[in-house]
This record gives sequence, structure tokens and C-alpha cells, in this order.
Amino acid sequence: MSSLAMTGSTTDLAAAPARTPTDWKTDAMQRRIRKRYAAERRFRLLGLGAVLLSAFFLAFLLVTMVGNGARGFTQTEIKLPIDFPRSTLMLDPAALNGFGAEAALAGADIEGAVAGAADAAFGEGGAQYLSDGAWLTVRDRIADDPSILKGKAEIWVPAATAIDLAAKGDAAPEAEAIHAKLERAGAVKTGFNWAFLTNADSTDPTLVGIWGALKGSLITMFVTLALAFPIGVLSALYLEEYAPRNRWTDLIEVSINNLAAVPSIIFGLLGLAVFLNFMHLPRSAPIVGGLTLALMTMPVIVIAGRNAIKSVPPSIRDAALGVGASRIQVVFHHVLPLALPGILTGTIIGMARALGETAPLLMIGMRAFISSPPGGLTEPATVLPVQIFLWSDEVSRGFVEKTSAAIIVLLVFLLAMNGIAIYLRNKFEQRW
Repeated sequence: MSSLAMTGSTTDLAAAPARTPTDWKTDAMQRRIRKRYAAERRFRLLGLGAVLLSAFFLAFLLVTMVGNGARGFTQTEIKLPIDFPRSTLMLDPAALNGFGAEAALAGADIEGAVAGAADAAFGEGGAQYLSDGAWLTVRDRIADDPSILKGKAEIWVPAATAIDLAAKGDAAPEAEAIHAKLERAGAVKTGFNWAFLTNADSTDPTLVGIWGALKGSLITMFVTLALAFPIGVLSALYLEEYAPRNRWTDLIEVSINNLAAVPSIIFGLLGLAVFLNFMHLPRSAPIVGGLTLALMTMPVIVIAGRNAIKSVPPSIRDAALGVGASRIQVVFHHVLPLALPGILTGTIIGMARALGETAPLLMIGMRAFISSPPGGLTEPATVLPVQIFLWSDEVSRGFVEKTSAAIIVLLVFLLAMNGIAIYLRNKFEQRW
């Protein structure tokens, strides 16, 4: 009975068609393959759409900033004829050749002479066509060439804000009519505003410049980098290569991670309490701003440094120890050079974040009106983000385009920093 059953089952198995584990020709399998390919195509399209959307917003930002700020790099000037012998200046050219030249210029009525020359050239009220600081241009021209005081001279001086906006197509009809009259007389021109790149802050939008804030940012970033980079890198090396694994090390790691997520204004309050109220450092100085931003940037550098050090293969350390290198030689001759590209990238990212910060610097008083570029670490200064914030709060329409132009300068600064990061990463990068 059992033999018959076995014989029957064997015959049935032999008669059954052979089946492979995966039959690619079945309808169900083909449907699954088509769904998988369709899902892959959708994912690729979504990724491409995300990239195109990001590029669109970036292009929109750049076009908007350049379109609004390009006019801030141009300045309208008016040709002012001045008859110095007949003016109220009454300044002897010989007095400008000695050590008392500055005192002589300071005591001269240059402003009144400029106003009189404008009224004589353009009619009553012609002084309103000129910028409030037009006399400064005349003063500088006299200081450079005192011989012009002996006769007549034609000096190009900055135009008033209304005339400047009219030359750029954004002013009231009265100002446009005045600009048209000056243009017919050949007494007006618009060119690149070099003063915007060389001057500091001013109450007149036709005289403001970005150099004071740019220099303050450079000095502040120098202090930040000089403090945060070495301390952050050494901290990362110690935590990864030397620190024992215990509860205190875990507490330090958690604290560093938490500090990297603390709002920047908290560091401003810390700088106000420690550096100004306790240490009595000078207010609104780059040294205080650099110290405050260094506290904010240091956790970012430590985290980036630790991740870069972790990425170095253990075989590098074992090989160095195997040929007789000491522990410190392994760290500084092998591990650190290989981790340096990642450390530098994280450092530049942290510095770029610090460059764009405004809140902590406002807390330590770096929002003062600074009419001259800082000359050192302890002199009053401002930085680019704060300068942009101050100009955006001005009432005069002339500051609108200057604000956008300052934003362009800040973006160029950030792009330069990122370019340096890419260059350094490629320069020091090593493959293993």
C-alpha cells in the first residue's frame, strides 16, 4: 500500500513542469517591475524638481539684490564752476603749503563759497541741487591743488539725493525737471561711486560708504578666527584622541552639542555681562565683537573637527604606531593633516554664520554711528550686518539702494569665504 502511494507520488512529481524560484515572465512579476521603474522615475523627477526649485529661488534672490543694489554703486555729480578770487572763501594759497594747511582749511568758509557758486551758476536756490557734503569735495580738491584758488575752476561735486534719484529714474517730477535742465546744460553726469567703497557711514546718503563696516567686519572676523580655531581644533583632538570615556566626557560632549544650538542673542547677553560689565572692555570695539562671536563659533568648530577626526581610518594610527611614532606624532603628523580639509570646511561655515550675525553684536553696542573706519582692535567700529540694519531704518529714500548695495557686498564677502573653503579643502585633501 505504501509502495503504491510512493510510486504514484513519484509519477506525479515527474509529470509536473519544472518551476524556477523566480519566473520573470509572469504577469505579477512584470507589474512589480513596472511599478519599481515608475517609482524610480518619480524619485528622479522629484530630485530634479527640487534642484531646479532651489536654483530658481537662488537666481531670484541674486537678481533681486543686484537689480535693487546696482544703483547704489553709481553716483550723480554736478559740474560746479567756482570763481575763487570773487568768492567769500578768502583763502591764501601760500597758507596751504606749510604745516598749518589743515587749520587754514578748517577755518575757511568753504561751505559758504560753494553755496554762493551754486546760486550764481544755477540761479537762486541752486545750492539745493548739491549734496550737503559737496563742500568736502571742494575742500579735498583745494588741498590737492592749492593753485586753483588763483582763478576759476570747474569741480564735479555730488548731487543732492533728489537729483541723484531723478538721474536713475526714481524721483518726483520737480526733481526730474531740474535734472533735465542740468543735463541740457551738460552739467550733470552719473558714474561709478568709488566713495561708496572708500567712505564710512554718514547722515547723507550721497556720502555714505561701506569701507568702515567692511573693515570692522574684517577685524572682528580676525579676532574670532584667532580665538575659535585653535581652541576648537585642540578641543576636538583632545576629546577624540586623549579624553577617557566616562560620565564627565559625556557631559562635555552633550554641553558642546547644546551650545551649538543656543540662539545667538544668548551669546550677546553673555558678552554684555562678561566682557563689558565685568571685564570693562571698550564698548562697540572689534575685540569685544570677536570674543562674543568666538564663543558662538567654537562649538561648531569642535563638532566639525571631531567628525573630521573620526573619519580618519584607524589603520593610519596603527601603521604610525607600528613604525615607532609617539602618540603626539601620530596625532599631529598623520591624523590632523588628514582631517584638516573637514576641519577647515566646518570652520569656514562657522565663520560665515558669525559674519552674518546681528543680534549678539547689537547686544554689545556695535550699532553706533561710526563716521571713520576703525584703526585697531579697541576703537569703535561696526560690521556689515549691523550697518545694513541701520541703513534699512533710515527715512531718506537714498538709503534704500545703499542698503541693497551693502547686501551685495556682504554676499560677495560670503562667497569669497566659501571659495577659500573650497580651495583649502581641495588643497589639503588626501585620498587613501
